Amino acid sequence: MLERIIALMADGQFHSGEELGDKLGISRAAVWKHLKKLDDLDIPYSSVKGRGYRLQDDVEVLNADRIKQTLQQRLDCLEILLDVDSTNTYVFQRAREYMGQRYAVLAEKQRQGRGRRGRHWVSPFGKNIYLSLLESFQGGITQLEGLSLVAGIAVQRALSKLGVDGVQLKWPNDVYLNDKKLAGILMEVTGEYSSHCQVVIGIGLNVNLNVDEAESIDQPWTSLKQVVANISRNDVASQLLNELMLALDQFKQEGFSSFQQAWSELDIYHGREVDILSQSENDQPQFSGVVKGVNRKGELMLMTSRGIQVINAGEISVRAVR
Repeated sequence: MLERIIALMADGQFHSGEELGDKLGISRAAVWKHLKKLDDLDIPYSSVKGRGYRLQDDVEVLNADRIKQTLQQRLDCLEILLDVDSTNTYVFQRAREYMGQRYAVLAEKQRQGRGRRGRHWVSPFGKNIYLSLLESFQGGITQLEGLSLVAGIAVQRALSKLGVDGVQLKWPNDVYLNDKKLAGILMEVTGEYSSHCQVVIGIGLNVNLNVDEAESIDQPWTSLKQVVANISRNDVASQLLNELMLALDQFKQEGFSSFQQAWSELDIYHGREVDILSQSENDQPQFSGVVKGVNRKGELMLMTSRGIQVINAGEISVRAVR
């Protein structure tokens, strides 16, 4: 019921308790009790005597039926949550229930959204895309080389179809637009090393993030609505799912090698000198080199003073030398 109330209030206009109750077939008192749950969810809304209630921001809520109607790839289950600690954690905990199935979860808000290396992902209500997709692999963990890079390519392709040009990728899992971070990818794996395994692919993408909400972000960032007006969160979610599932089908058949050239062409640091930073050393530069693309395993190749050096993901970060 709360989801239906939020959907009615999502236009940013005032609605009286009586109006909401009539549309939903419940009493004004019941409406009030449901609205109190917005406080628990930390969803900002206004209450003005004589005018009613409204969400403080004009929000486009996610609609499962609308998203599923435009999907062109097979998806066995789609779930949309109002509020969750983390979509990746939620899906990972339910992975066994969906063995062999494609299971996707979208959330309006995350309380403990996570990025790579344990960093917090800013996840306010109704502003962005918080998506996790569960995919099964028969070949085991050894068959997943380069998968996070494939997810990045899928994000770029989805955004291109939505009219967003100039998207670039940063190894191993960041998506950039105009030299500012737009999205991040987090992959988590459960299963056997050499047989069946499941992968949760999490994507956090800024759609309508504002300056106040992004106050805690410690790097340049951007959102889609800064470059494309009136973009729909439902359209973004649908296109992301379509391109991600399409890329996964290709990856299963051909491996990362069929994406290798495409990724290098989208690499924001290709041909540039970068520092390799280690989390274990408090993000201190370990060495530098010029980016020469990625190999067939999705590993980053750097030209250093000692020749070509190959970088695995691990707990490292790549930053341009200034």
